[in-house]
Amino acid sequence: MQPVSVTSAPFSGSLGLTPLGVGAHARSADAALGEYQADLDGQWDVGSGKLHGGYLLALVAKAAVTGLAADTDESLDPVAVSAEFLAAPDPGPARVRTQVLKRGRTVSVTRAELYQGDRLMLHSTVTAGKLLTGAEAPAPVWAELPEQPAEPPADAIATTDLDRTVPLAGACEVRLDRPTVGYLRRETGPPVIRGWARPHGEQPDVLFAVMASDILPPVLFNVSRPGWSPTVQLTALMRARPAPGWLRVITSSRQVAAGWFDEDCVILDATGTLICQSRQLALAPLNK
Repeated sequence: MQPVSVTSAPFSGSLGLTPLGVGAHARSADAALGEYQADLDGQWDVGSGKLHGGYLLALVAKAAVTGLAADTDESLDPVAVSAEFLAAPDPGPARVRTQVLKRGRTVSVTRAELYQGDRLMLHSTVTAGKLLTGAEAPAPVWAELPEQPAEPPADAIATTDLDRTVPLAGACEVRLDRPTVGYLRRETGPPVIRGWARPHGEQPDVLFAVMASDILPPVLFNVSRPGWSPTVQLTALMRARPAPGWLRVITSSRQVAAGWFDEDCVILDATGTLICQSRQLALAPLNK
């Protein structure tokens, strides 16, 4: 396997945006609009030129909160990001167009759309507000969270050790919980996969947690459904800013049927604080 090339803060670096100002797409004279040039990073190729859905979600979320900051002079966090994946963009130049739909004291809402050429590739709505870290937040009134060690155990499987192409390895570290990846042993089991993730060269932030909501292998692998599983719709809810350290990621499915499947994700930080919850609807590859 080729060595992984790691540069300083490659995750943040792959989310670069260049403001282009207000474009011809303006919908009304008083709408708060913004347009940004992006370079979709080829290191997020998950196979056959298909870019990682979580990476695209983090990119449009960043554009949305950047547009809000330019419009209100206030730094906000994405607290809900909901996206429809309309087509698979290629690595290379793209544009993100944003429109502020609501400015509020607690939450604001922005539309963010990803284009390549004149083709709309992804449509999203981003709700933004102020998030606390787990240390700042009051204790939850009620919580039922999965149990998982804060750091990967010694027998956890590094994705870079797998004898196959490793997407995302240049931007982050991913460890897989050995008992939950039966597909690697040619075993079938429940559609549940657990793991750990952190970015290279920096600590996890809210945007990394947005991306990590889609970072583990598809849970379908455990029910003998290998292959590309394109995301149709993905919604991530951010609950807090992550503490430094590994993020614990737990994914599961409720049903695989009629060519579709759902995948739920729960992300805890190193302190055990709930950081992100997400749900996606995706197409299930047919058995071969």
